[in-house]
Amino acid sequence: MASRYQDHLQLLSRQTPARAWNAAQVWSSYHRSRWTGKPVMHGLPISLSFEPTTSCNLRCPECPSGLRSFTRPTGMLGEQLFRRVIDEVAPTLSYLIFYFQGEPYLHPSFTEMVHYASQKGIYTATSTNAHYLDEKNARKTIESGLDRLIISIDGTTQEAYSSYRAGGRLDKVLEGTRTMLRLRKELRSTTPHIVFQFLVVKPNEHQVPEVFRLAKDLGVDDVWLKTAQIYDYQKGSPLIPVNDHYSRYRKNPDGSYSIKNQLLDHCWKMWHSSVITWDGRVVPCCFDKDAHHVMGNAGAQSFREIWSSSAYNAFRASLLTSRSEIEMCRNCTEGTTVWA
Repeated sequence: MASRYQDHLQLLSRQTPARAWNAAQVWSSYHRSRWTGKPVMHGLPISLSFEPTTSCNLRCPECPSGLRSFTRPTGMLGEQLFRRVIDEVAPTLSYLIFYFQGEPYLHPSFTEMVHYASQKGIYTATSTNAHYLDEKNARKTIESGLDRLIISIDGTTQEAYSSYRAGGRLDKVLEGTRTMLRLRKELRSTTPHIVFQFLVVKPNEHQVPEVFRLAKDLGVDDVWLKTAQIYDYQKGSPLIPVNDHYSRYRKNPDGSYSIKNQLLDHCWKMWHSSVITWDGRVVPCCFDKDAHHVMGNAGAQSFREIWSSSAYNAFRASLLTSRSEIEMCRNCTEGTTVWA
């Protein structure tokens, strides 16, 4: 879609010499680490994810928030912690994701935090189940300067949608989408770029063509198809699509399943991005949903100190030698979107 390129141009427009130089340092550090087999890190992350909250209104079957299965506590991100980290990394940070686990719009100051980052020229994005996109929140979202809004729409009928989005209502998602699109037009704003994200599972895979038609009819800017992460995939799951193109897993001759990823001993994510939980824990990847690999706490240390720490570099070193032995990596795909 042409609007996809407009979104990319919006991201590029946020670049500065300092951010470009930082990205070059990170890129060269990653490739030098791969060539030498030893972790090297210059610069700060290009991308950072902040978790507004672990709370969620839905009960999706393969989501720790939905299952209420976290061993870590549930809570809300403190604005003081958020602003302190943003103030530190803003000169070099290109991309900020307001999402890890939970529903961002449950945080009462979510759009205020987006606005704070946007005012510093950082490209901002979030992902939502769209149940809270009423008139007030939609207007505040547009006025916050949010650059990209990803709306999870995992079905074009209520039956298919609720097969994964347990407790959710498709009509609320569509109502919120229409509200966002209408207000964006009324306010004469070019942002946020609105994306329908369709998690392809067996109950909805037949609706892939329909979600593209629905997006076009509504005026949504883009559609992303996303493969589903299944935690206990080895014996199969009623959620694994029949069409192999939409699955992270392949069916073996004996009926078992294995992940398609070869799990090579490197990972770009460990060099260019990081994740901060609502209570300040810095974890290396969005696959570490329960924060088992804590590199430090941004509430007690500077982010730069954590990013360049011996603990972080030791974790990077383990990826360069034996990535398949790291539990969270065993169900990783390094790219979960299927471009249609």
